[in-house]
Amino acid sequence: MADSGAARRQRAEASAPRVPAPRSAGGRGVARGSASLDNLIHHRIRLGIVSALAAAESLTFNEIKALLETTDGNLSVHARKLEEAGYVTCTKTFDGRRPRTEYRLTSVGRRELTRYLTHMEALIQATRDTLKR
Repeated sequence: MADSGAARRQRAEASAPRVPAPRSAGGRGVARGSASLDNLIHHRIRLGIVSALAAAESLTFNEIKALLETTDGNLSVHARKLEEAGYVTCTKTFDGRRPRTEYRLTSVGRRELTRYLTHMEALIQATRDTLKR
């Protein structure tokens, strides 16, 4: 007899490692969505953008594009999503006659990246603990 999807899911959930909720520096549980990853940051390109900006005061569109080895359109779409969420700011100026787009990580973006990294560290530790058994 074929296994039902519900039965398979229950077995998978029962055997999955328990991941503790990430903790903030003060030891309190991280608020808002601590049970799941921040899907806005979790995407490869958006994680690359916020990580690069965390390491630099600001970066131009072309600098980020070169770092992430992506296309103009792809970077533009992902940067706009981060900007709409308030994670990055975008300033458009001209350098002579050339347009210059510069991005900076906001305090909200830095806080959310920190939460994301804390959650990933908890997942990694839970997985390591499971492998030791």
